Amino acid sequence: MKIGIIGAGNIGGNLTRRLTALGHDVSVANSRGPETLTELAKETGATPVRVEEAARGAEVVVVTIPLKAIPDLPTGVLDGAAPDVAVIDTGNYYPQRDGRIAAIEDEGLTESAWTARQLGHTVIKAFNGTYAQDILDRPLPAGTPDRQALPVAGDDEQAKAKVRALIDELGFDTVDAGPLADSWHQQPGTPVYGLRAGATEVTKALSEASPERPADFRG
Repeated sequence: MKIGIIGAGNIGGNLTRRLTALGHDVSVANSRGPETLTELAKETGATPVRVEEAARGAEVVVVTIPLKAIPDLPTGVLDGAAPDVAVIDTGNYYPQRDGRIAAIEDEGLTESAWTARQLGHTVIKAFNGTYAQDILDRPLPAGTPDRQALPVAGDDEQAKAKVRALIDELGFDTVDAGPLADSWHQQPGTPVYGLRAGATEVTKALSEASPERPADFRG
């Protein structure tokens, strides 16, 4: 598949490494420009591009930048993507870093619903509670008893299926965490956040989440 990655930090960089190794055509962008991605491109074979070009022709776009940077993305950043593009949001709201976002704290929007509103396109929430190094170190073949599972939430069932298949290819099981309105079950401070466990444990952890935002994650 043609995949665009916006953000080349820990998650974005390691997804670039794994997805190129699996044979996908990956374009990667960051806020500092393609010239700063020379080493990653040399290591992986990914194509460094400007943010405005990352989604061009992409069947999957991964947005993996701080929430505070989402509104600063170029207008129409997803223009030119494939008509059925699946947009993965890996982000989390950390008020100490992002500043207070009233729509999340006062209106009760989930973090990914807020991101979808900014992008003007629905998203699939995945990888937000995953340790970046695990993307490199913990993949296992399907059916392996100790295979780690990741929760995946979203409203577009076709896009969700595409993302879940891609995560399976990366070496992880998935658990359907429901629509974006329920994605608070996997936000920071919930039992599943950062959990390294299989599908049964992940499903249980999702069910144990509280909708009340922990004090540490309020602005």
